Amino acid sequence: MKRKMRFCLMKLCRLLCLALTFPLHVMEAAGLYGVYKRLFPLLAYNITFSYNDKMHKTKRELFRNVAKFAADDGSLRLLEIGCGSGANFKFYPDGCTVVCTDPNPHFEGFLRRSMKENTHLTYEQFIVLSGEDLRTVRDESVDVVVCTLVLCSVSSVHQVLQEARRVLRTGGAFYFLEHVVSDPSSWTYFFQYVFEPLWYYLGDGCTITRATWKDLEAAGFTELHLRHIEAPEVTLMIRPHIMGYSIK
Repeated sequence: MKRKMRFCLMKLCRLLCLALTFPLHVMEAAGLYGVYKRLFPLLAYNITFSYNDKMHKTKRELFRNVAKFAADDGSLRLLEIGCGSGANFKFYPDGCTVVCTDPNPHFEGFLRRSMKENTHLTYEQFIVLSGEDLRTVRDESVDVVVCTLVLCSVSSVHQVLQEARRVLRTGGAFYFLEHVVSDPSSWTYFFQYVFEPLWYYLGDGCTITRATWKDLEAAGFTELHLRHIEAPEVTLMIRPHIMGYSIK
């Protein structure tokens, strides 16, 4: 009985949240939401500092072995999908060549700031592309692909992972750090489910109820090194994370 009541309450609260976000839905349908896409990079840039402080040790651990995927000549060409403002740059190994992609061109100014602050890297180019269609990146042309806090907002996780596999050379690695849906019996899931409609608009398309690990398991990589972790210092709705890397 308690479970049924909790389920009904969750459904009711989500309906209320959907009603509150209806004006935002109308704005998106009318094409007015594009104004927020110009503002979002500024918000994301400022949030990045707080998130990086809280997840510093996690990111250090995640990227600790990136250099082992360098090519035979010692060079390391890394492509980042959804690079945003360059929050990961300081964690990449010295001498690495970075190709940056993001579907939002308004990130470029903030990206250039991060480039100037991280001179241990070489930057090849910034390409305005979605992760689902990396059309200008050649097959098997990079050693490492990185994707952090991006798969929550793409239209097709499957297609992004297939594009990552396509551009990776054989033996290359795909690194990920993503927030995911919580256990359905938890209060975290309750709040994720209720507030997802609002979070979607505030987070520029961010979806907080994705079981992204299932997409990674089905993506066809030869090896998958994946861990479920909790990020206790971040907002409740995005505390459950997955991290790791896959090898082509």
